[in-house]
Amino acid sequence: MGNLGPWEILIIAGVIILLFGARKMPEMARSLGKSARILKAETKGMKADEEAEEGKEASAEIKPAAAPKAEIEQLKEQLEAAELREKIATAEARAKAAEAEATVEPSQNASPVENAQANKNVG
Repeated sequence: MGNLGPWEILIIAGVIILLFGARKMPEMARSLGKSARILKAETKGMKADEEAEEGKEASAEIKPAAAPKAEIEQLKEQLEAAELREKIATAEARAKAAEAEATVEPSQNASPVENAQANKNVG
């Protein structure tokens, strides 16, 4: 019953061609191939996930190694350098703002007394 001879295969192929038409056969074969590839990839992915879970269970018994002290020190230095750069940038921005404020004409938004004091300080 499980043995298909060449005549049976030809008859099955002929019936399929009659049902679906010769034009749709390549498209059906492509979609069948894509489905088979997807199924194969998913099967491999499930096997890999199972192996990873088994590996995690085995590695859970082993304690993770502590990060090397040199790496920790390097990260601390990088953090300190970044903080210093931020402080410098803030100070420069304040200095530019103060400089821009100092170069504003004394007559703008100031009382006559303040204008007189500003002129004394400039000259």
